Amino acid sequence: MPASTLTATVNVTGYFCLYLAVAMLLPMAVDIGAGNEDWQVFLLSSFLVAGIALAMIVMTHGYPMRFSPRFGFIVLNALWLSTSLVAALPLYFSSLDLTMADAVFEAVSGITTTGSTVLVGLDGLPPGLLLWRSVTHWLGGIGVVATGLLLLPFLNVGGMQIFKLESSSQAESPFPRFRQFSIALLSFYVAITFACTLAYSMAGMTLFEAVNHAMATISTGGFSTRDASFREFGEAALIVGIIFMLLGAMPFAVLIRAIVQRDIRSAYDPQVPVLLTIVGLSAFTVTVLAVEHLEVERWSVVIHAVFNVVSIITTTGFVSADYDQWGPLSVGIFFLLTFLGGCAGSTVGGIKIYRLMVLFQTVRVNLRQMVRPDVVLPVRYGAQTVSSRVIQSVAVFVGIYLAIFLVAAVALTATGLDFITALSGAITALSNVGPGFGTLIGPAGTFADVPETAKWILSGTMLLGRLEVMAVLILFSPSFWRHF
Repeated sequence: MPASTLTATVNVTGYFCLYLAVAMLLPMAVDIGAGNEDWQVFLLSSFLVAGIALAMIVMTHGYPMRFSPRFGFIVLNALWLSTSLVAALPLYFSSLDLTMADAVFEAVSGITTTGSTVLVGLDGLPPGLLLWRSVTHWLGGIGVVATGLLLLPFLNVGGMQIFKLESSSQAESPFPRFRQFSIALLSFYVAITFACTLAYSMAGMTLFEAVNHAMATISTGGFSTRDASFREFGEAALIVGIIFMLLGAMPFAVLIRAIVQRDIRSAYDPQVPVLLTIVGLSAFTVTVLAVEHLEVERWSVVIHAVFNVVSIITTTGFVSADYDQWGPLSVGIFFLLTFLGGCAGSTVGGIKIYRLMVLFQTVRVNLRQMVRPDVVLPVRYGAQTVSSRVIQSVAVFVGIYLAIFLVAAVALTATGLDFITALSGAITALSNVGPGFGTLIGPAGTFADVPETAKWILSGTMLLGRLEVMAVLILFSPSFWRHF
């Protein structure tokens, strides 16, 4: 790696770590207000991180920085790894007495907006620590959107590639400058977080609960301030969660363009109706299955079914009931939904809807050509033709995604986990969903009793999934480093 690239990477990483150091002051202030001694942990961590970050910035200041796809992928991996480790410091130094594996797992789960947790007794935890978990979600969520829109298109698997393919030519773009788009993206993210906080407050949550759950909802993260997650909240809160989880799974760039152009037609994206159709069909089936197991009114059964379906497909991970007990078919549906994810350009994980659409259209075209070999049929995404390069990239991504899922599952079984726990743990980490299946890590459990080796494996898998797999694997390609 050229010295200039290394220097620039250190410089950018230093700035991002400095942002995290400043963010630590918010939970510190909350703990001071609550009279909790853990405020000292945040102060210590903030000073430590800020000192190292400032040293990194000063030592690399003034060096030229030239952006390129290679530089982008190096920075991308450096940022997600370093921010995960930095986010773990307050957890490790806190009064929770966590091991390093526990602290890193919790931090990675927060930054990657996964929502799996090793903590129990959330209802009695210091407010600063609860807020810090939610802040990592919120920061990770905006980072996910930026990653998907700005860097991953260089791999032909990112979200912005699809937006450009569909209708966003440079000439039609309402944001000719990147800075303008960045400000609009951040403003939109802050606005919907505020709206979600207000809605949760009106639905019966305290202000503190509303703020935390809003940050976890918009980022499709899933951390809650209660062990029971949404089981203790009323139906109004569940409805609010459904609406804003779906909003967090929408393509942000398309929504922003529609708002700026004041044209609702600009908000159309072929992914959206497909996502809503899958949610509707899954929720209907799960509702029928849940009627026998939930001792509530039928309207409440519908709300719980829709809430949990939306939570899983958007990779949020909130739970309002133990759907493990709704029968084997219900478990199978939730397991399948764990793979899917929402729309590209959103905060969600998983394979994502547009890739599934491209694969479906590819299979459909190939089947028709088997019947009529003389006919040339294009693969379409909406009204646009998908290039063979994109088709190949999507197929490769899905193949590698499933391969990593299987490898991770086998690795987890080697740590002593049973097959169901290993299988669901692997996919919930790779898709950044949160809860798995079974008594240990299912909707009613946590990852607290998972072996330490398994926690390290899951932490790595969460990062792989959050970086869309290929952005990490590309660093292991000799051609990436050749003639750098």
